[in-house]
Amino acid sequence: RLKCLSSSVVLSITVLAACSAFLSSSSFAPTSPQAADLTIERNPACKPKPDPSTLLFGKQFSDHMLTISWSEKGGWEAPEIKPFQNLSLHPATSALHYSIELFEGMKAFRGFDNHIRLFRPMLNMERMHRSAERSCLPLFDKNELLECIKKLVEVDQEWVPYSQTASLYIRPTFIGTEPSLGVARPGKAMIFVIVGPVGPYFATGSFNPVSLLADPSFVRAWKGGVGAYKMGGNYGPTIAVQNEAQKRGCQQVLWLYEEEEQITEVGTMNLFIYWTNTKGERELVTPPLDGIILPGVTRQSLLDLSRSWGEFKVTECTVNMKELLDALDAGRVLEMFGAGTACVVCPVGSLLYKGKTYQIPTMQNGPDLAKRFYTELTDIQVSLLHV
Repeated sequence: RLKCLSSSVVLSITVLAACSAFLSSSSFAPTSPQAADLTIERNPACKPKPDPSTLLFGKQFSDHMLTISWSEKGGWEAPEIKPFQNLSLHPATSALHYSIELFEGMKAFRGFDNHIRLFRPMLNMERMHRSAERSCLPLFDKNELLECIKKLVEVDQEWVPYSQTASLYIRPTFIGTEPSLGVARPGKAMIFVIVGPVGPYFATGSFNPVSLLADPSFVRAWKGGVGAYKMGGNYGPTIAVQNEAQKRGCQQVLWLYEEEEQITEVGTMNLFIYWTNTKGERELVTPPLDGIILPGVTRQSLLDLSRSWGEFKVTECTVNMKELLDALDAGRVLEMFGAGTACVVCPVGSLLYKGKTYQIPTMQNGPDLAKRFYTELTDIQVSLLHV
């Protein structure tokens, strides 16, 4: 626990997961950022806090940010928390030209007890570490970086909304800052973390169904690629497809893969289908982590919850469009929803595929399971339930 005092109210930032110490090393970055070396420069002109009921996603930011610089020659520099400000980058910065960049998405929640909690942040640190290794960016001690992030949340704790329907979004970002146009491992890099209060991710609200476009001519990721890593290059190219979906009257994209049209992800979320399988069993299905699926923290949490209940079969397996359409025709599909840090759980209401719209009976079935997931997960996040 990281304790702090504000307005005579004792708060704590609690990590809702067991964290094991593991020091990672790199052949070209022998040192690691140390939370004990962290310096803080307070912002002398703090901004007024917004009304939680007016919050949109990703539009407002707090008063401070965290930066940690690295160079091949000097290793990691001391972490700095300083007033929120623009970055100064060389025009040849490798992140700008070759997408040597990655990011994470985390949240902090203010509970009914006024404690501030991060939800399973070590899963984010582990994923960020894997992405850094795949990007040829320097490795770091996951626990040390997490301690720095917790300190940033402590400094900007008043930006954590006093609301159970809003939260503080945390965006760790890691970029190569090598001032060179050569396509090579960067000799300079920087981690920076910005935070800001957020409301619902989708304009439709926090728990309204979305419509999907499933077009096999568009592919998000492929075997041997980087779909399993949280890199900016996985997201920018999807914007044009998202716009195409909107032109066709849909809100999100259902990503398909290969000739069998495997169902992979929905928009920027992991996908879940709750159905009665061909054996007559109630089953929750999600695509496996086979290299094209991002290992989402919310995805893992829903799998952990459902397996702890032991009430239905839980399977990580490939599902293709034919299997989904056959199940819809047979009335076996009960619910379909996406899951992610930004939206938590998002029900799917319809699917446009090859010119035909298929209604998904998610809302007609409650949606009992999606609502249960949403309620239990958010209750854990504000500590009404314990993990």
